[in-house]
Amino acid sequence: MRLKEFLSIRGIDFVSVNVLEDPTGMAELEQLGVRSVPVLSRGDKYTFGQSTKQIVEFLGLGEKSGPELSTDELAARVTKFMDAALELIPLMPADRLATHVPGRPRSYRTLAFHLFRVVQAFLDANENVTLVQAMFREEPAADATTEALVAYGAKIRDRFRAWWQAGDTAPSKTLQTYYGPQTLHELMERTTWHSGQHVRQYMMLLEKEGVSHHRPLVAADFAKLPMPQNVWDG
Repeated sequence: MRLKEFLSIRGIDFVSVNVLEDPTGMAELEQLGVRSVPVLSRGDKYTFGQSTKQIVEFLGLGEKSGPELSTDELAARVTKFMDAALELIPLMPADRLATHVPGRPRSYRTLAFHLFRVVQAFLDANENVTLVQAMFREEPAADATTEALVAYGAKIRDRFRAWWQAGDTAPSKTLQTYYGPQTLHELMERTTWHSGQHVRQYMMLLEKEGVSHHRPLVAADFAKLPMPQNVWDG
């Protein structure tokens, strides 16, 4: 769930600054020592907007936070999301892969890559590699074919299955990220809904391009995940 959406649902007044359009906004954050967004600040204190638990604690909301689904359930969900993506990606006409998604400079090709790169970043974090924002900005080769995207996705799905079966999956295990230490359980939930949201978007892109499919994901597949209400921002 986006930070703005999280605050709105709870009726919390806030000022949203788009640092891409307002350079002074980023300058103010840099004075606090912040180098990435989204971030929630109050005076000289701040917290990153990636962790619901951290936001709840920062605002002193006194409400329950943390994953609703167990790690077993999350593993099943993210695997289903990746399986769905591997079914959907080959349906996109090759001549549409360079088309940009609504509202941002990201191509269909990059979205197909990114939804698996999110899972790869999680797996890397489990191998003591600090998760950093640059991982999510990586792109496939400019001429990456559908076959190459599917091969990459299948590799990440198989790596995830192997990691899960290996058993080093204690929910309380600490993983390092750019927004602070997170438990495996917390980062696994974020990875699951993040990847799932992009598969949800890919289904809509296919429909936008006039490509029919049997909708391998339905509303129940996203239940109990902190999904954004909208398929696209705005």
